[in-house]
Amino acid sequence: MNKSLLRQSAILHPAEIMQPYDAIYQAYGFDVVYDFVEHFGGLTIYVPNIRKVFSGCLEQEARKEFNGFNVASLSKKYGYTERHLRRIVGQA
Repeated sequence: MNKSLLRQSAILHPAEIMQPYDAIYQAYGFDVVYDFVEHFGGLTIYVPNIRKVFSGCLEQEARKEFNGFNVASLSKKYGYTERHLRRIVGQA
């Protein structure tokens, strides 16, 4: 499909863009929606919340900062319960 024709149509008729892509279009513009749909179009995908996407990164940082005595402060910093943080650092 002709990208410039699609862009012009979207500019002229933004209310016709289907949900939830209309919200993405409003927030980030045509190119983001176009690239996303071109890359993932036809797939059924689940979009998790931000915490889930970056949980592995947070867990690595918690492990790196863990000194054996700072479970309470790390659990507050990273938003985990103390019990879950102990599982992450291997003390459960």
